[in-house]
Amino acid sequence: MFSRKNQAEKTADEAWEHLQSAWATAGESAGRAGRTSRKLAGRAGDRVSYVTDEAWARANAAASALAGRRPARPWGLIVAIGLVGVAVGWVAAGTARAALERQAENEEIELAETAVVVTPTYDER
Repeated sequence: MFSRKNQAEKTADEAWEHLQSAWATAGESAGRAGRTSRKLAGRAGDRVSYVTDEAWARANAAASALAGRRPARPWGLIVAIGLVGVAVGWVAAGTARAALERQAENEEIELAETAVVVTPTYDER
C-alpha cells in the first residue's frame, strides 16, 4: 500500500509539472498572439477610423446638399494656387526681361560692327 501512495503522489507531481508547463507555454503563446492581435487591431482601427471619417464627411455633405447649402470654398487651396501663379509670373517676367536685354545688346553690337560712317563732303564752287 505504501508503494501505491508513492506512485500516486509521483503521478500527481508529474501531472502537476505537465500542467504548469502547458500553462506557461499557453501563456507565452497567448502573449505573442496578444501582441500580434493588438498590431492587427491597431491597423484595422486606423482603417476603420479613416473610413468612418470619410463616411461622416460625405454624410454631412449630402445633408448640406439636401438642405440647399452650397459646399464651402477651399480658400486654402485657392490662395496656394494664387501664390504659385504669382511666383511663376514673376519668374517668367524676369526671364523675358533678361532675354530682351540680351537681344538689345546683340542688336547694338551688330549695328556698331556694320555701321558705315558717312562723312559729308562740301563742294566748293
